[in-house]
Amino acid sequence: MSTPEAIPGADAVDADQVLRFLHTLQDQLCAMVLGHEAASARFREDIWERPEAIGGGGGRTRVFSGGEVFEQAGIGLSDVRGFSMPPSASAARPELAGCGFRAMGVSVVLHPRNPYLPTTHMNVRLFTATGSAQPIWWFGGGFDLTPFYPVLEDCQHWHATAKAVCDGFDSALYPAHKAWCDRYFFLKHRDEARGIGGLFFDDYHAPGFDASFAYMKAVGLGFIDAYAPLIERRKHQAYGERERQFQLYRRGRYVEFNLVWDRGTLFGLQSGGRTESILMSLPPEVRFEYGYQPEPGSPEARLSEFLKPRDWLTAT
Repeated sequence: MSTPEAIPGADAVDADQVLRFLHTLQDQLCAMVLGHEAASARFREDIWERPEAIGGGGGRTRVFSGGEVFEQAGIGLSDVRGFSMPPSASAARPELAGCGFRAMGVSVVLHPRNPYLPTTHMNVRLFTATGSAQPIWWFGGGFDLTPFYPVLEDCQHWHATAKAVCDGFDSALYPAHKAWCDRYFFLKHRDEARGIGGLFFDDYHAPGFDASFAYMKAVGLGFIDAYAPLIERRKHQAYGERERQFQLYRRGRYVEFNLVWDRGTLFGLQSGGRTESILMSLPPEVRFEYGYQPEPGSPEARLSEFLKPRDWLTAT
């Protein structure tokens, strides 16, 4: 992973502009979810503040649960400050240890009720470090898909949308950020991918603020283009108790990744973040089973073939 360098003109970063976009994006994501639920459906919203003693800032956490389509949807916005980088943020950037920071972003995790509609995650963020010789900033984010009963058509649509987002800026971005996603969303203790990937990027600043911000916005909005058609295709697909139990079992992998490997979870907890907002990504129901092995040749066993990184745009 590259270490971000101070950029001439970095003081021109327009954090307020980024924050306005993040508020709009959160509203759009919530509208996408509620558009598939009963007219009376509403998100629970918590407006919270971070104590000034640890830096200040705050956020707007929205959680929806118990829907017909979405068993739980967590869509959080945060804009937090701190006086010293937590270890998870400075481990790869030792020169930033002791610097103050401001981190803002939107994070969404959707846990559908139907096992044929994949779980999904998206995050976009801006990070700035203060206290160094020059201001340092970078964007990060991405989106990934975690199917339980994958459909090739869905996987190809997901990656074709991701590629289209990237190609609007630089044709080299999709292969680089797809590969980064494959590496990041990987359960090392299982030697297994969490899903079929998508995009992941961090330390993104080289094109300058305006172009970097434009890419971050395209990723956030591209997530809606990637996921909305899958909701329409799979939300009413018939399933039974067998599929439901497998979904609950595979959700356990999601829990394992978020609690063991996810840098965002570690950053939030190490920086004194709001625990409820940090852990809203966890599913409302999950089960663990010792030594589970799917029946050979079963639809459940087929999932393992989809968890091997590949060129989805040419896969058959």
